[in-house]
Amino acid sequence: MIITISGTPGSGKSTVAKILVEKLKAERIYVGGIRREIARKKGWTLEELNKYAQTHPETDVDVDKDVTVQARQLEKAGKKVIVEGRTQYHFLPESIKIYIKVEPEEGARRIWNDLQEKELRDQRNEGNIASFEQMKLRMKQRQQEDIKRYQKYYSINPYDESHYDLVVDSTAISAEEVAEKILSYVKKYLRKQEANKSQNKNL
Repeated sequence: MIITISGTPGSGKSTVAKILVEKLKAERIYVGGIRREIARKKGWTLEELNKYAQTHPETDVDVDKDVTVQARQLEKAGKKVIVEGRTQYHFLPESIKIYIKVEPEEGARRIWNDLQEKELRDQRNEGNIASFEQMKLRMKQRQQEDIKRYQKYYSINPYDESHYDLVVDSTAISAEEVAEKILSYVKKYLRKQEANKSQNKNL
């Protein structure tokens, strides 16, 4: 079983993914973390890497291809896999595709709060954000850049909710509640798959 998780900035994707990993005893692949590490090695912020990626597709394409192979290898080895990344629903069409969204104001507030803690600020590698208003602007710009980049390289818009099997709004609920909604959906999804297999065997 592979579950792909995409969504809007600040929606709690990483927190939810960690909960699902624990509940399902799954392996986690975090594409954002891989790209942040690439940026650190170059001495850049994530924002600078994203700008570079607009004319250097390998920073997206190579990572996406590697993650796809890794996820399928883990599944083939009998593992459950959680893949957190904007475009992984596209590269792993056989996955259970989850989209987590949040109202922009709330998403910006969550990221801004994270940036007030050094450890979380270092993990995010956002560069200098001087105010909450600047944070909101940065988020809006990032989504626009994402759409432009992924349309150019893959002809997709990862923020189009119609691509996904389940959409969850995390604005007014906790990460634990989001995870429970996803787990409930996954259980129903798997039961339906098993029923279809049984029906096909009987034909």
